Amino acid sequence: MKNKQYNQAGEHTDCAPVNKHHHEPICGNHNEPYYHEHHHGHHHHHHNFSRVSKVLIWGIVLNLVYVLIEGGMGIYSNSMGLVSDAGHNLSDVFSLLLTLVGLKLTLAAANRKFTYGYQKATILISLLNAIILLVAVGIIIIESIHKFSHPEHIDGSIVSWTSGVGIIVNGITAWLLMKDQKEDLNIRGAFLHMAADTLVSVGVVISGIIITFTGWVMIDPIVSLCIALLILISTWQMLKETLCLAIDAVPEEIDIYKLMDQITDLENVKSIHHIHVWAISTTLNAMTLHVVIDSRENEDSVKKQIRRIALKNSIAHPTIEFETTPCSDCDQFQH
Repeated sequence: MKNKQYNQAGEHTDCAPVNKHHHEPICGNHNEPYYHEHHHGHHHHHHNFSRVSKVLIWGIVLNLVYVLIEGGMGIYSNSMGLVSDAGHNLSDVFSLLLTLVGLKLTLAAANRKFTYGYQKATILISLLNAIILLVAVGIIIIESIHKFSHPEHIDGSIVSWTSGVGIIVNGITAWLLMKDQKEDLNIRGAFLHMAADTLVSVGVVISGIIITFTGWVMIDPIVSLCIALLILISTWQMLKETLCLAIDAVPEEIDIYKLMDQITDLENVKSIHHIHVWAISTTLNAMTLHVVIDSRENEDSVKKQIRRIALKNSIAHPTIEFETTPCSDCDQFQH
């Protein structure tokens, strides 16, 4: 009969047997002090779910109200800067909503169909957020180029005051998300949206002031293009990182060569092979590997040491298979 791990309620747990010789779950006793030792922030318990959820909800409401005000003022004052900013703010509302959905999905229980729950959805949401940002940049560039060939009179004072409100709305939301964005790529996407919109609003305020005092309306599309470039630069790294996670690349904060060295340097470990490290979600990493040891008697000791090393390298779900015979035909990437 196959070994199965269930909790007292008969539900599937995240623990998996180490190998066919041991029935102890690799995650071990969750009360062990080193199990809850987290490093580098890649675990979803790091950020306060309730607090972040409230921040996202407030951000959605405030931005939705502001989009209506800014869009109306932009049309009234013929400001491409305000209209493009309103469109970008509308994408922010969608982004914040997606981030909120992603956070809630991380709490969904695992089941027979989805043994990790819906953790992977957070990576897909982050990827979608990055794509939305790029689409917003494209729209701003197209409309700004149009403004160069079709300049229109702009009321600089209306532009400045309206965007000034945007700096407050977006700036506060970005500030509230700043702490948690370092630990969760999904939240980082929302943070980048809000930070980028704050920059857009600052730029529009500057262009409004210049237009008020000089009447030079061409500053409006010029500022919009500069801001689009800044957004593109800030989004590119997130897009690259998220795309890599979506195809199961090693997360950027993990140095796989360093990890391999730490494991092979352990006493009783002769070699390792078939090591794979990937992201289950934007906050949870996993690893599988085969470890060749000198004796079966040392399995428990080596297992505990590898688990500690895994946690120190931001890996919460290691699965280890022990062997005593070296694998002669096992290909591994060059170290």
